[in-house]
Amino acid sequence: MNWYVAHIIMYVKFKDEIQDSYPIWENMILISADSDEEAMEKAINRAKEDEGDCEGSFKWNEREATWCFGGIRKLISCEDFNQKPTSGTELSYNEMIINKKEDFEKLINGDEVLIKYIN
Repeated sequence: MNWYVAHIIMYVKFKDEIQDSYPIWENMILISADSDEEAMEKAINRAKEDEGDCEGSFKWNEREATWCFGGIRKLISCEDFNQKPTSGTELSYNEMIINKKEDFEKLINGDEVLIKYIN
């Protein structure tokens, strides 16, 4: 059994059909599978479990909404591919570029900054 991390994109769809923004979450889910193909199938099935509107109670900024599965942004095999992850195992990573050194500090502080994802 191999270990993967699926980067799942979920987005908010507004029920009033006025989609003036796309709130998104990138959820990272641990998956065990025997192959890349099986891991992808399991990741998609797992993501679809999170779709929905919490029986009609879900709202985003006071607007009725629903969570929708957008796609799998990437599927990463864990650092110790054939071993169960333990404390200290690198599960995933993001590669990105920023344009200015001062943006680096903003990123670390959680401030708004423009980044370019490589993968």
